[in-house]
Amino acid sequence: MLTLHRVRGVRLVHDGPLDTGHAVVVDGARIAAVGPYDALFATYGEQARVREWDGVLTPGGHEPAGAALLEAAYHPDPREADELGSEPITGEALAALGMTEARWGASARRGLQRLLATGTTALTGPFTRPAVRTAVQRSGIVELPDRRPRALTVGGPADFAVFGEDGTCLATALAGRLVFRRR
Repeated sequence: MLTLHRVRGVRLVHDGPLDTGHAVVVDGARIAAVGPYDALFATYGEQARVREWDGVLTPGGHEPAGAALLEAAYHPDPREADELGSEPITGEALAALGMTEARWGASARRGLQRLLATGTTALTGPFTRPAVRTAVQRSGIVELPDRRPRALTVGGPADFAVFGEDGTCLATALAGRLVFRRR
């Protein structure tokens, strides 16, 4: 399925120049084209689903502390908010929780959702807890051994984020699949 993402601008690399009026075409899990919206719409418009975002499309972010965020912190379930709050729990408070593998897996899934909501599409492991490793693998977030510059390239993976003027993440896509969208 083709998707044409119309945005205010595109940055091919995080700190690169902003190409205003540009758009990105995604074909399945890959980027099919990047260029001026009008030209891409003329080529792909009849076949593509058009998504419009009031923001800037960039390569997805990388979280170098992925292992610490998911294996050394507990992300409370919203139903536990009265008792535990809503922020990640670490240190002695974490040790007192009596964590099981199932609880680690659920915590990791909630932690991954938080990361996706910030535009993160890659993180650094390694992940030693089986339930956390499984959650990361199933999420589609790419595990990288270290921080690497990421770029949007034709033929490359469609892992990207869209950010509003205030820096808020509006959407995150992994392998062309929209996995987070701010309402």
